[in-house]
Amino acid sequence: MAAKAWGGAFDGQTDPRVERFTESISFDARLAEVDVRGSKAHSQMLSEVGLISEQEKDQIHAALDEILATILAGKFPFRIELEDIHMHIESALIERLGDTGRKLHTGRSRNDQVATDLKLYVRDAIDRLDGLLVELQRAFIGRAEHDEGVILPGYTHLQRAQPVLASQYWCAWCEKFERDRTRLRDARVRLNESPLGAAALAGTTLPINRQRTAELLGFDRPAANSLDVSSDRDFVAETVFDLTLIATHLSNWAEEWILWCTTEFGFIKLPNAYTTGSSIMPQKRNPDVLELIRGKAGRVVGDLQHVLVLIKGLPLAYNRDLQEDKVALFDALDQVETSLELAAAIVEHAELKKETISARIEEGFLDATTLMEYLIQKGVPMRTGHETVGKLVRLAESKACTLAQLPLADFQSIAPQVQQDVFEALGVVNAVRRFRSEGSGGTASVAQQVARWKQKLAST
Repeated sequence: MAAKAWGGAFDGQTDPRVERFTESISFDARLAEVDVRGSKAHSQMLSEVGLISEQEKDQIHAALDEILATILAGKFPFRIELEDIHMHIESALIERLGDTGRKLHTGRSRNDQVATDLKLYVRDAIDRLDGLLVELQRAFIGRAEHDEGVILPGYTHLQRAQPVLASQYWCAWCEKFERDRTRLRDARVRLNESPLGAAALAGTTLPINRQRTAELLGFDRPAANSLDVSSDRDFVAETVFDLTLIATHLSNWAEEWILWCTTEFGFIKLPNAYTTGSSIMPQKRNPDVLELIRGKAGRVVGDLQHVLVLIKGLPLAYNRDLQEDKVALFDALDQVETSLELAAAIVEHAELKKETISARIEEGFLDATTLMEYLIQKGVPMRTGHETVGKLVRLAESKACTLAQLPLADFQSIAPQVQQDVFEALGVVNAVRRFRSEGSGGTASVAQQVARWKQKLAST
């Protein structure tokens, strides 16, 4: 039985069932690199303040590098009786260096060690996620030139509403994912305070230098209150919330494209590399990747609930419940990272079925609102114009034609203010041209949005 880090006051062995129940090495082994990074910063500081010698520090660093290399090569033996990655690394260090290895934990506790490792890991993950979100934005904006001039039906309540340029649609997703990026950046600012040196909860009597370890690890500052930071998992909850919103946005996009690639919509063709077939129906091309992106969003939402329920009833300071935060955090990160990678590839390689879209684009009276605004410009009150256009739509429906196909006399029989220039407002092409408000779907406005995104992403 391996010696426990906390075993001095205990005179018996731990029940093997407890060891199986309390282990976390099955999921926290991925913290090995950040644990070594934190330990090297800690030992560097210990040598600078005279708690260990320079030679001991060098020996510790060399041994830590060897241990990490063994872990990364998949050759390190994990044992549940050592509980977590932190004790595995420390035990291996002591096996190599004896008393010198036993000095590494001077001035720290597993509480601040784990919190430090987790913050380092989350900080790195946020940086990776930001890069993946940028790649997805670039995939959307990369479509703008290829799909220039393509008009899509825009929907509310899944009913055709108004025409929009495809390029505006791509920009809309960039806006959503940009908000995701800013939320992650905000979370990174708040988490970037170092727990190291808070020890178990009350700090230490030893002359450590928390400013130095914060500096070595790239934190902005040491956390101000040791009691707070040893129990703090706000940064986990905030990060998983941000991941949940990213997953939700991905699910929204996936749902829409799942609809778009049906025969009923027929707007888009997905690349074969990101679809699968049927075991019985040979003609099928199923959007399984999109469906799984949509489905995995549910897992991430569950991860958020896991974290919030986990921390809601905890008194100060550290409680072992917090071991379970990593299960939810790691799962949310894994699901969102893989979803983002595939989403960017799908967006880049999918093809709009332009002929199919164009053949039906005039269905649904997408220009009705533009006609109402034409009447407003002729002096008709908005509510009167709304009612008038409703009557004109009913008339066009009775004749099985579009608004643009009604003769001028029919317009004037219901709205005498209508002149020949009404036909410059009708049809989806004319409707799109007339949008003029900032941020709208008008040709000039969308061109400005695309140009702004190209410039922004080029400098990212």
